[in-house]
Amino acid sequence: MRFPKFIKKGDAIGFVAPSFGCDTEPYKTAFGRAQENFRNMGFGIQIGPNCYIGDGIGISNKPELCGQEINDYYTSEKNDALISCGGGELMCEILNYVDFDRLRAADPKWFMGYSDNTNLTFLLTTLCDTASIYGPCAAAFGQEPWHRSVADAMAVLQGQKLSFAGYDGWEKESLRDEEHPFLPYNITEPRVIKGYPEKFQVSGRMIGGCMDCLVNLIGTKFDHVGEFLERYKDDGFIWFLESCDLNVMSIRRAMWQMDNGGWFRYCKGFMIGRPLQFGQEMMGLDQYQAVLGIIGKYNVPVVMDVDLGHLSPMMPVVCGSMGTLMVDGQDMSLSMEMR
Repeated sequence: MRFPKFIKKGDAIGFVAPSFGCDTEPYKTAFGRAQENFRNMGFGIQIGPNCYIGDGIGISNKPELCGQEINDYYTSEKNDALISCGGGELMCEILNYVDFDRLRAADPKWFMGYSDNTNLTFLLTTLCDTASIYGPCAAAFGQEPWHRSVADAMAVLQGQKLSFAGYDGWEKESLRDEEHPFLPYNITEPRVIKGYPEKFQVSGRMIGGCMDCLVNLIGTKFDHVGEFLERYKDDGFIWFLESCDLNVMSIRRAMWQMDNGGWFRYCKGFMIGRPLQFGQEMMGLDQYQAVLGIIGKYNVPVVMDVDLGHLSPMMPVVCGSMGTLMVDGQDMSLSMEMR
């Protein structure tokens, strides 16, 4: 596994838009403030050509142009890490234009994003043996003040913090809009995690992302997960998973598909984020059995409703790192090692 160098003051942060760009409010204004914040912290800025574009379908620009931006900016010597402008819907369509051989041959650098950016965070790890960060996108760094989770993501980029215990509460409904682009997360709900069992410790290589995106990759030419699992089978795996648009039935189908695609071989545990469709129940199926009904047969520890994904805040997770996940009732921690 290749681990990029952590960034330091004087380094340049590059911004790219392989999914949505920051061409609409409140993201455009928040992105501008994020750039100011990074400059004030002593970092340089490099803005990709698609960051302020909104000409694509479900992404910032034409798929070939988004793919080219990734190829050029990941291999550029003018930036030292990349942060995605945002999530979106159809980043999968850029993959035919991403030169993974070129990315694999380049010096590794951190790429951070979540949601639709799973298409790169996950494939950098499974195709290129390169660690990535499943964490907030660019506009989040424009909020005032930064939520601790945003500061944690920045601390990971700098190698200052690699262990997290989650946060006290979460945001059910955001208050950010065009007139209030800098508002922090609207924390109104207490965090309540569910451990199966209630107390455990497990270690393994961290792998995962947004299920909405992951299931699209199964069976495609980008699905080399089986080979990846074999390479690192002695470590075992902790899968971190969350969902956006999927209802509880779709979550169950996604888990079934990943299971039957052989993705859960050598799994040692699961860390499941709060689904965006939190609290939904359909035909007696809730968000818990949507997951446990499929993976219960593995008899490995599972923790659900963790701070991960679309209901902020989210812990940054280094995809490809060696993680140790500990749960004891409502206390949990995730510690990651770059090895």
